[in-house]
Amino acid sequence: MTPERVHPNYVTIWVWLLVLMVAGVLATRLPLGKSAINNLIFAIAAVKAVLVALNYMHLRSESWLIYALAIVPVLLVVALTLVLFPDIVFHH
Repeated sequence: MTPERVHPNYVTIWVWLLVLMVAGVLATRLPLGKSAINNLIFAIAAVKAVLVALNYMHLRSESWLIYALAIVPVLLVVALTLVLFPDIVFHH
């Protein structure tokens, strides 16, 4: 017999996504620098992406290979960003 998969409470996840969306929009009103606001908005977007991937894409119940397939492109993007950062910042 196959084990029963537990489905998340989709309404609760949806409410969290709405709250995080509002938090991202309201973050632009904070008295912070542009880079701090951008970092905050990107952090909120990352949390929303994890919520969607784990709950709506059902990655929570998948094997480790699926996680490896999802993490490798993210690591490549981070590595390329770090490698290209000096060219982007110090262009003349």
